[in-house]
Amino acid sequence: MRFVYTALVYLLLPFAFLRLLLRSRGNAAYRRRWSERLALFPPLPKPGAIWVHAVSVGETLAAVPLIRALQARYPERPLLVTTTTPTGSERVRALFGDSVAHVYLPYDLPGATRRFLDRTRPVLGVVMETELWPNLYRAAAARGVPLLLVNARLSPRSARGYGKIAGLTRSTLNCLAVIAAQSPADAERFLTLGAERERVVATGNLKFDLTLAPELEAQGRALRVQLGAERPVWIAASTHEGEDAQVLDAHARIRAQRADALLILVPRHPERFDRVAALCAARGFSCARRSRDQPCAADTAVYLGDTMGELLRLFAAADIAFVGGSLVATGGHNLLEPAALALPVLTGPHVFNFRQITDLLVQAEGARVVADSAELAAALTALWADEALRRRMGQRARAVVDANRGALERCLALIARHMPPAG
Repeated sequence: MRFVYTALVYLLLPFAFLRLLLRSRGNAAYRRRWSERLALFPPLPKPGAIWVHAVSVGETLAAVPLIRALQARYPERPLLVTTTTPTGSERVRALFGDSVAHVYLPYDLPGATRRFLDRTRPVLGVVMETELWPNLYRAAAARGVPLLLVNARLSPRSARGYGKIAGLTRSTLNCLAVIAAQSPADAERFLTLGAERERVVATGNLKFDLTLAPELEAQGRALRVQLGAERPVWIAASTHEGEDAQVLDAHARIRAQRADALLILVPRHPERFDRVAALCAARGFSCARRSRDQPCAADTAVYLGDTMGELLRLFAAADIAFVGGSLVATGGHNLLEPAALALPVLTGPHVFNFRQITDLLVQAEGARVVADSAELAAALTALWADEALRRRMGQRARAVVDANRGALERCLALIARHMPPAG
């Protein structure tokens, strides 16, 4: 089965590079650093690195408290952070600068994975969430490099997919030293796929351990003054293709009742910023783009958050948050950032990647699920009509975050158990 898998990866390699080229039409970074995709980069200057892999922006942000803690606890160890996407790469550079080494994780080919391990020489690897790479994991195990799958999640749909290649999945999972699952349900799905019980533990979700900068709320208030302190403001964050139109439909319904309502619209992918701006114009909405420092006038209907790394500040300027990837079948995005800011949270029904978090927030009455643009508009209207309800939902959302912290320390304890002694 591994031979068939590897042959397929080789066959698909030209199409992988073609996909990078096509995506580079919207984001030029996709056509750069291709050599790293095959592990063709200079060796790290020092051996013994702790390696953390976070595929893209969401995983990188979830890994921030862990990376900071590893830097503090193991200052003698170099730290390597790999990503797969340019947006993830940009976040690593913005957050950590030269304090960590950074390259793209190579494609899962035997030669590339060997070169990657030769040139990085890690003593331990931490892989965020659900990245299963048979050749890489096998090569690391053969070299005695312990790998920990941390904050591991596995939706029922993904489990069914991996179950179709049960033998390869089982052997890949058992190359891992530890699978630190987000929840008992995730842990059980890994066990069902053949992971050995002694390797699997439920540690909780690292996303609950996010820390907010002390100045964040003040920055949000300052931005809100620029946007209009007295007008109703909501944010639709991390929206996807096919979802922006639904969000704008909801906003049109709201503005029919509240002509001064402002939408902060933050598309998930930078290559879509221009298209979303064009969509706003086509729908007749006056739009100010943050990237161009365009002022938000009293008649501005949409403030386009077309920058990177500012989502928390934009959340902090809003009254209510809708988290995207959920009105289309993408699987949702992280609801905990607006929850930690004590915002009432709205989400669509497609949240299979964040089911546990969504269920906790909904059960605590800190979040609501809306089925479509009409329900989204109705929920926003109801929340703006009832300030006490808005405040109560926000407080309950924040309480869920506070009550579920602790995964970070549990994961650090697992890492310490498998960390080779220095020197």
